[in-house]
Amino acid sequence: MIRYSARSLFANALSGHKNWPEQWPDAQPKSAYDVIIVGAGGHGLGAAYYLASKYGITNVAVIEKGWLGGGNTGRNTTIIRSNYLYDESARLYDHAVDLWDGLSQELNYNVMFSKRGVLMLAHNVHDVQSFQRHIHANRLNGVDNKWMTPEECKAFCPPLDISSAKRYPVMGGALQQRAGVARHDSVAWGYARAAAKLGVDIIQNCAVTGVRRGADGAVEGVETEKGFIGAKKIGVSAAGNSSIIMNMAGLDFPLESYPLQALVSEPVKPIFPCVVMSNSVHAYISQSDKGELVIGAGTDQYVSYSQRGALHIVEHTLAAICEIFPIFKRMRMLRSWGGVVDVTPDRSCILGRTPVPGLYVNCGWGTGGFKATPGAADLLAYTIAKDEPHLINAPFTLERFTTGRLIDEAAAAAVAH
Repeated sequence: MIRYSARSLFANALSGHKNWPEQWPDAQPKSAYDVIIVGAGGHGLGAAYYLASKYGITNVAVIEKGWLGGGNTGRNTTIIRSNYLYDESARLYDHAVDLWDGLSQELNYNVMFSKRGVLMLAHNVHDVQSFQRHIHANRLNGVDNKWMTPEECKAFCPPLDISSAKRYPVMGGALQQRAGVARHDSVAWGYARAAAKLGVDIIQNCAVTGVRRGADGAVEGVETEKGFIGAKKIGVSAAGNSSIIMNMAGLDFPLESYPLQALVSEPVKPIFPCVVMSNSVHAYISQSDKGELVIGAGTDQYVSYSQRGALHIVEHTLAAICEIFPIFKRMRMLRSWGGVVDVTPDRSCILGRTPVPGLYVNCGWGTGGFKATPGAADLLAYTIAKDEPHLINAPFTLERFTTGRLIDEAAAAAVAH
């Protein structure tokens, strides 16, 4: 597989860019693998890559019911941050941010990681107190975060309206400067290309229809639309469909799946230099490299597997955006879409082993899965290879829902994108 560089770009320009090789082959399943990963999003493809690159486990298949990156990886709004409240969450998400830093160089693929900063606005006294608590907790964990006055917020993000005679007055904000955005498609493609180069099979349009277990209860493989595929270890990274896969193995998981909506405006010249979030009004906004304003909301209020959502959610979000940023009132919406997010009772992920021997799970990320992509993938690979959790993901076990040692990130994850 060719390495991307200025030299290869120039050489292929001479042939009119007609000789580039395929980035990864569309593999057909073998009868058995050492490891099967269910779900070809960023988390699943990343786990396969790290299994091969870090642990030498290359006889791996990534199975996807649709097309590569066609689930939440291609439907999210690309925000990356680690300013979570609790120690466990801060370590987990900051591990991911550390990996984001060098991901383009490691994969030899530009994931377009832009550390433009994430500013979280405070609109009332409760917001001010909550964010300042977050800032102090983050500093204790070595996570960058600082308080900004309304005037400093305005200077950092000029389109912001900080006048006090508003329904949502800006009373300050918390800024994580290391945070930012990345290109979601590039993340999936980069991991897929790097994993395939190391020998991983990526099998698309192959839905899993069952999980086969042996007499001892351990997994033996998966039933798929293309037949049975054997494996002694199975990792599941299927986002909103994780509970369905777990049910195939006889496990009832504490997950609910909700639609999550987003939209983009018509493209304009660069005007928005950062990411701004408002937990109080469930709205956030950034600008893509194509010039579109990327706008998102909180989850819909009902469970569903539909990749659509209720219109009033979008209306509420846009009303809030137009009040905080009145400069955008005449912008036209270009397109909208939805994803299906898996939510746990404490709004934190489940990442580790399951009661079924050989079955591992990475789920429950809710609205915050994209930002965790390299970290979650790395930790899932470690857990599968070692058959034990890493210290970072050890608190995020399924057992916490019976012991009561919950990691309640509902406040930090109100709009956790």
